[in-house]
Amino acid sequence: MAVLGVVAMLLGTFLYVFHSLRKIPGEAVAEGRKVLADLGRVAAAFNQGTVTTSFLSYATEIEGSSYFQFATLKQTEVFERRDAASTLWGYLELPAIVVRATAPVETTYYVDLDGRWEFTSDGHRIHVVAPPIRFNTPAVDVSKLRLEVAAGSLLRDEQQALDRLREGITHLSFQRARENIPLVRETARQRVEAFVGQWLAERFVDGDDFDVEVRFRDELPYSGIPSLRPGPERETPKGS
Repeated sequence: MAVLGVVAMLLGTFLYVFHSLRKIPGEAVAEGRKVLADLGRVAAAFNQGTVTTSFLSYATEIEGSSYFQFATLKQTEVFERRDAASTLWGYLELPAIVVRATAPVETTYYVDLDGRWEFTSDGHRIHVVAPPIRFNTPAVDVSKLRLEVAAGSLLRDEQQALDRLREGITHLSFQRARENIPLVRETARQRVEAFVGQWLAERFVDGDDFDVEVRFRDELPYSGIPSLRPGPERETPKGS
């Protein structure tokens, strides 16, 4: 009898395990179907007008702020200033002097997630118009700032010209950061395209089927980055 009891216990355990194993694939499939249903499709999001809000919600969640920072440019900048002057009520022009400042400058570039974004769908391609490229206040390493007179004159106060250049470094660094935007534009395009592609893949069941092309609002359309065409799938964020 004891042997029969042990056999019965083993048989019961085997049947329980077998029944549990049979349930696992079905439950996994059901869960997978639920996940796919929750993800939805890209076309449905365009039809419902939720593309922009979905992207901005995702981007803010991932980035933790309203700025998508894509590049930090670190380089030694050279700023020159030509200082001219005259005397005798402007009738006598004094020799101009040229002063120069050299310093390491670090500038971080970003795209504002709170700015105006536009998405359109063209077959299996998503066209994105992103806000203009912006930058934080350039960080000038004043500990390594070097001032010099590139072209002097005995008739001029060179130190005064150097002091004026030093006082204008912040303004000049902003100008230089703006001039350097073309240096980071393609990096920005690639990073935003990759980020939008990541969002599509994570939030939509067919997100991997779409290519992404980005241009920025402050650049004209050119070959390879098509201009947006109005259509039923176009969506403009509220408050734009």
